[in-house]
Amino acid sequence: MAEPSNYPPMSNPVTVVGPNFCSPYPVDLTIVSKGHSVRDNLAVTDVNDNIVFKVKGTLFGIHDRHILLDANGNPVLSMQQKRMTAHSRWQVFRGESSESKDLLFSAKRSSMFQFKTELDVFLAANTKEEGCDFKIKRSRLERSCTIYLGESSNVIAQMHKKQKWFQKDSLMVTVYPNIDYAFIVALIVIFKEITKPQTATAAGAAATV
Repeated sequence: MAEPSNYPPMSNPVTVVGPNFCSPYPVDLTIVSKGHSVRDNLAVTDVNDNIVFKVKGTLFGIHDRHILLDANGNPVLSMQQKRMTAHSRWQVFRGESSESKDLLFSAKRSSMFQFKTELDVFLAANTKEEGCDFKIKRSRLERSCTIYLGESSNVIAQMHKKQKWFQKDSLMVTVYPNIDYAFIVALIVIFKEITKPQTATAAGAAATV
């Protein structure tokens, strides 16, 4: 594992879910799926193949909803797709809640028409959304993405995709020092859902943000 000095220093830790998910060292994680949808469930492991998180996919009413669980099966946060939105907005809540008072952040496409996918992420306190708090940019090769602090060039995490004969989908994520890695995992899960192949019906559903 690399030393923190090899990464650009952060003036303050980036804590969204909780300080217990921040490490002074970079954190390397692998997100493994059995299929293309989160509803197939995911496992998140560290460099020693220990389970760090699990993601359980469910259908909640008319919403896709996914729960991030810790290694002991305790709910950390829930991710819920907001239906009938033009920008594929997802909302993330603390624990298994779906109440506005427990909203942590939301993420959506930066624009409806994109050559390569970009997502804007807004913390719950940023109600006006005049500028994003974080941004996710997909590479031209469509096999990796980078997460930035706001509109800056400060990178806080990077992901690239690998495929192995025994795994349909394996995402390798490096979370920079002092960055909330539960938050980053949630962003990668949402990114995976937004960028998965859409059916013609789903692609045509659009209304408001």
